[in-house]
Amino acid sequence: MPRPFVAYLRVYEPLSALDPPLADQVRKALEAGPLSRADAGNRERELWLRSQLARPRRLLPGERADGRVAPDTPLDVMTISPAEVPGDVGPGPLVCPLDLRARSAAALVGFLATSTGPLQDEALSVSPETIRARASAVMAELTGGAVHVISTTWTVPLPWFALFDPNARRIVPAPRDDPERQVSWRASMADARRRVARARTVVSRSLGDEGPAKVLADTGRWLDHFSPDSAVELDYGGLVQLIEDRDLLEDSSAQDVNAIVDALEAGDAEEVALRYERLREFWGDLARRERHG
Repeated sequence: MPRPFVAYLRVYEPLSALDPPLADQVRKALEAGPLSRADAGNRERELWLRSQLARPRRLLPGERADGRVAPDTPLDVMTISPAEVPGDVGPGPLVCPLDLRARSAAALVGFLATSTGPLQDEALSVSPETIRARASAVMAELTGGAVHVISTTWTVPLPWFALFDPNARRIVPAPRDDPERQVSWRASMADARRRVARARTVVSRSLGDEGPAKVLADTGRWLDHFSPDSAVELDYGGLVQLIEDRDLLEDSSAQDVNAIVDALEAGDAEEVALRYERLREFWGDLARRERHG
């Protein structure tokens, strides 16, 4: 089965920066073995499907029928070494709890905000008011006030590329059905915050506070929840299964987005248009795949 067509923006914090009880839970998870990036999407899909196939159906993964957290619910954690990140981060290990219940709760609230009444009636087994109350309670369980992972399906929000040095790309051009096939970028938290702040200022001045500027502002606020010694990662995840080898190797998305920021600052409209057209062509192909299956 293909991996989920999901891309990720992750924060890896030093284990020493986590407060209890999360720090204790993460230590136990590390003893059991961290989750590999190749397995992360499949693991999340498995837990979500398990919750929906249970009888009675669970609202969120890892819950009992009454909504309480099941005591045997695993805490899934990914980890990287500070040596794998450009810039000053750590000390290690750097850990990223997947926060699946909280992310699922946030996704349900987003579904309520974007879906119609008939669709909600068909898809949900409880009232919107119950979902909002449950989601608020789950989010309150987060010791840092924010999830460590943001994910999107079928595409990558282009402003995310502004957080990273284009030359920091990590690529493993394995066969398309190989779970080791990957594309990612990493940055120190200090560098990511500096880059997102600069991009937001430039984009807001040139294009206004909506659209890309709002994405950059929301991303900057999210990064502020975490330790300054953390690392930030953009991972194409399962999207690499949809991209041909040559296109993957020639992908210039990070270069193009950073060049657009530079061009906006310089007032070079021609360069902005040229770079945006390149991005539209590359990511438009994935958008067409989503619409037409």
